[in-house]
Amino acid sequence: MSTSTVLYPRPGFVHDVLADVLSSIRLGGAIFCAMELRAPWSMELDPSPFAHFHVFERGGGYLKLGGTKKSVALAGGDLIIVTKGSGHVVSDHPQTPPVPWHVLLKMKKSTSGPHVIRQAGEGPSTQMICGKFQFENWKNNPLVSLLPPLIHIPALQAGEWLPLSLRLLSNEATSAKPGSQTILTRLTDIVFVQALRVWVENQPEEQGGWLGALRDRHIGLALGLIHKEPDKNWSVALLAHEVGLSRSAFASRFHQLVGLPPLSYLTRWRMHLAARFLEQEALTVSQTAERVGYESGAAFNKAFRRHYGVAPLAYRSKAQSRAEETRVQTN
Repeated sequence: MSTSTVLYPRPGFVHDVLADVLSSIRLGGAIFCAMELRAPWSMELDPSPFAHFHVFERGGGYLKLGGTKKSVALAGGDLIIVTKGSGHVVSDHPQTPPVPWHVLLKMKKSTSGPHVIRQAGEGPSTQMICGKFQFENWKNNPLVSLLPPLIHIPALQAGEWLPLSLRLLSNEATSAKPGSQTILTRLTDIVFVQALRVWVENQPEEQGGWLGALRDRHIGLALGLIHKEPDKNWSVALLAHEVGLSRSAFASRFHQLVGLPPLSYLTRWRMHLAARFLEQEALTVSQTAERVGYESGAAFNKAFRRHYGVAPLAYRSKAQSRAEETRVQTN
């Protein structure tokens, strides 16, 4: 059956869209440490532009977001991610007085490695790996905007991938070998994307927003078509025809579920891809424009400038400067 007569979603399209979005998430500025703590202990992290993660290798504890009263209990093997950069306290017990992170960092640094912090107490031992990172492309990723303030992945939900990743993270965080920071950054990418997969799989079927759109038989297919062929000359009428809806019904349902009109989503995804091409591939601006569906370089430049606030070449130059700064910082 040709795509022009499809009246129902083809298998695999929803998964292709989710894979596209998961693979497009990029993290930057990751900083790591391994912590070996004996109760009582408590550390307070201020609000920041970074997301944070804490992995409990052994032992347990609690995490409380700033401005909330309820603490989340954490056990050995758990992963918790503070996605919005909120201030929070991680402790052995909710009543333990917190110590600001920068104070702990100065007072308790271990001599056994650049990423190891030890605090000697008399109570039960806890081992953690902590890190912080930024979403380099959060503005254009439809999944990042849906994330809750906390993502808690219990050890039982994580399966086998988390313990394996933990061992690798721990080995690198406690070593001073050349290139360890680069390896840690790559491992964090893997851990975060795996955590998102678990979180997505555990969302209720009636989940709204972009995830709900993926599960819709018509809109999920439309998103799949956009992601599979972003360079195609899509119109609302053509997308509606492909998924077997009238133009008005399709436009209304797409906007309701996705939060954007169909062509606005198409433009947003094209700009996201264009930024990736400019950052990662040796393409000219005209080649980039063609790959994301613009026949006119002038139209592409105008759309890109409207979306990012700078021309494509200026964006590439800034991206290269950021990459060089990160490379220098991690070497």
